[in-house]
Amino acid sequence: MSIRHGSPKICLAAAGLLAALFAVQSCASLGEMASALAGLKRLQFKIGGIGDFRLAGIPLSGKTRLSQFSATDALKLMQAFAEKRLKADLVLEVLALNPNDGTGGTTRTTSTLAGLESRLLIDGKPTVTGDVDQPMEIPGTGEAVTIPIRLSVDLIEFFGDKRYEDLLDLALAIGGGQGDPTRLSLDAQPRVTTPLGTLTYPGRIIIVSAEFR
Repeated sequence: MSIRHGSPKICLAAAGLLAALFAVQSCASLGEMASALAGLKRLQFKIGGIGDFRLAGIPLSGKTRLSQFSATDALKLMQAFAEKRLKADLVLEVLALNPNDGTGGTTRTTSTLAGLESRLLIDGKPTVTGDVDQPMEIPGTGEAVTIPIRLSVDLIEFFGDKRYEDLLDLALAIGGGQGDPTRLSLDAQPRVTTPLGTLTYPGRIIIVSAEFR
């Protein structure tokens, strides 16, 4: 029995066709990757506010000075300070804006934020890290979406050189009745989900309250 092999010309043509198809697919994948990365780089963020700020488990909402704490809460704060553990829990409300709304030559797309690994800076001092609890969609509508990031930072660990009163003033200035988000910033790196997988922003960004970045 003899076995016939395909014509060399046919084999070469088939190989060429497969190579061409592979090249087209590769170019399409690279184009999609470039488009997804460009969309990611157009996302903008800013700090919108501070919510549910608690110091040693005590809510600071509405408080602006030490005299507004009850005797029980004041004792609890002093004990926490004496034990060298003054934990502040807060929810940092980050606003995310997706400018891919179909104007200015962009394609209207919805970005799915898979992560926003962030380091919290207080008065410019790096402290703890945090991330989003779950993926969030940021539609290309020109409207900002609020992304909550839960953080817990021991003020004594990072500001142990300050007095008790100074630490309370710091906490009240940030999370009290007149909370000032300008004293906070985030050193962050966004990640988004795309049909090609998860893309990470090339480099880190500083998120502040004054403007979208």
